[in-house]
Amino acid sequence: MKKRKVGIMGGSFDPIHLGHLVVANEVLNIYNLDEIIFVPTGNPPHKDKLRADSFHRYMMVYMAVLSNDKFSVSDFEIRKNDKSYTVNTLKHFRQLYEDTDLYFITGADAIIELPHWHEAAEVIKLCKLVAVSRPGISMKEARQRIDEIENILGGTIEMLQVPMLQISSTDIRGRFEKGISAKYLLPESVEQYIMKNKLYKS
Repeated sequence: MKKRKVGIMGGSFDPIHLGHLVVANEVLNIYNLDEIIFVPTGNPPHKDKLRADSFHRYMMVYMAVLSNDKFSVSDFEIRKNDKSYTVNTLKHFRQLYEDTDLYFITGADAIIELPHWHEAAEVIKLCKLVAVSRPGISMKEARQRIDEIENILGGTIEMLQVPMLQISSTDIRGRFEKGISAKYLLPESVEQYIMKNKLYKS
């Protein structure tokens, strides 16, 4: 019987935008995954206070992925009061999906910092890491750094060039702050949710 393949895509999603969805869809297709689970971060160790609270960020992701039957969202991290470490999230999904290949999807810029992650050696054992291209990151330089990381920690880190949309959550938040339209940068349902709940207003 064919092993199931499940992608885990973590992030602050503050807010989720079309760039996130394009990346997820590319990984889904290229690796022939059965499902991708979006995991909005709860209390990330590497970021200052997020602009939208965890409930709103969860709801925005929920609405963004609703139209794709291979996308879902988990509240695992936002339900926790302590720091959200990738290793704990992966252990949780490893228990849920025992006979499954897990693919953890994140940007190449995050992966090159892997040696500084909490229990990095364990992370690399729990899943297949997929480092996707990001605007402003040289994939050649990232590959050199990733080769060094593989030599130190073992395991294999996949690198994937995906269509890169010049969209950032920071820019979108700034637009809502200034009252400038963010149409076509994020799903319409998410845009409407932000406006209805007056998120990102200064």
